[in-house]
Amino acid sequence: MDGDSQKDGPQDGGKLVANIMHFARALRMAGLPIGPGKVLDAIAAVRAVGMGRRDDFYWALHAVFVNRQDQRDIFDQAFHVFWRNPRLLERMMQLVLPQLQLDQPQPDAAEMNRRLAEALMQGNEAVLADEADEEKLEIDAAFTASDKEMLQSMDFEKMSGDEVRQAQSMLRRLVLPIAEMRTRRFAPSSAGGAVDLRATLRGALRSGGDVIPLELKKRRTRPPALIILCDISGSMSRYSRMLLHFMHALTNDRDRVHTFLFGTRLTNVTRYLRKRDVDEALSKVGEAVGDWSGGTRIGACIEGFNRLWSRRVLGQGAVVLLITDGLDRDAGDGVAEEVERLRRSCQRLIWLNPLLRFDGFAPKSLGVRAILPHVDEFRPVHNLESLGALAEALSRPETRRGAGMASWLRRMEEVA
Repeated sequence: MDGDSQKDGPQDGGKLVANIMHFARALRMAGLPIGPGKVLDAIAAVRAVGMGRRDDFYWALHAVFVNRQDQRDIFDQAFHVFWRNPRLLERMMQLVLPQLQLDQPQPDAAEMNRRLAEALMQGNEAVLADEADEEKLEIDAAFTASDKEMLQSMDFEKMSGDEVRQAQSMLRRLVLPIAEMRTRRFAPSSAGGAVDLRATLRGALRSGGDVIPLELKKRRTRPPALIILCDISGSMSRYSRMLLHFMHALTNDRDRVHTFLFGTRLTNVTRYLRKRDVDEALSKVGEAVGDWSGGTRIGACIEGFNRLWSRRVLGQGAVVLLITDGLDRDAGDGVAEEVERLRRSCQRLIWLNPLLRFDGFAPKSLGVRAILPHVDEFRPVHNLESLGALAEALSRPETRRGAGMASWLRRMEEVA
């Protein structure tokens, strides 16, 4: 390479530019919002900081490709896996600058996210075909599409990118047949159990009083309001993002569905989820919520719901789904009082916790111990099968409040 090419740097370093493009493509397939403009910015950033140190190269790409906290882990894993071969990296960097310091330890590829592995494998041969004689990056690429039975029982956290897309499609078709409840209003009925005096007198006036036909009525039924309070903290991020597809399907399937997301603060996203297009809806939700993958203040967020929203949305017979792992930044401060107040305001309070998938789960954390005595049901929510079980439970007639919680309360006493 002549002096002018070396001076121009990444702009003319064909292989380096191609691999930066492939790296950006892998990040996009792993879920990061990266377009052609960011690829050009990344090449310009690498050219600006120079290629003398590996950490400069890392942070130049990081500054361009990473916009949110929840994207950092994916980027870090992708960087170290994609650029893990020192000789290959050195040779590519030598297209720009002969000296490159590789002083940062590489993580084990076995710890890599499955979606990231899948993204890195696609197109890898096309970009690095001329490196066939070098050490290959070995990633288990046996990501065959799971059938319905396997997807039903597979944990959301362990799904590959293709399996996530299949699960999202199945979630959009999943319905929640909540058992209807009787209201205070009546409707005309030929087989009703009560006489409608007003309708009967009107009928008698129309007939001149010679014949008085008895008009009957019965109580109307309708599904109860459904309120969803979903934790979007870092420990819940993978599950909450999958469950957003489920919430979108529910919101567009029935009326009186209200969805709130909380981490360090509470956000009402109901109006965004009412958009028919799921991608547009989730994009609007992402713009509206500013505390993705952060900490969790369960007590403060439920207090905000009780104070600002409960009277507006908790209509007659409302069912509340509280989706959280119970891990609270405030060590359970104020959680018990606010959850108890929420329970008194609704007909049925169901706690969905992904940690319940573990056989050895015990209510040890302060947040879990504060919530558990005040809910009517305690269920796992980590795969499609658990959501199907929830739908089945909600379709059955309601039993006595808290009837299934005795065993969990005894276990909590044993832990104490």
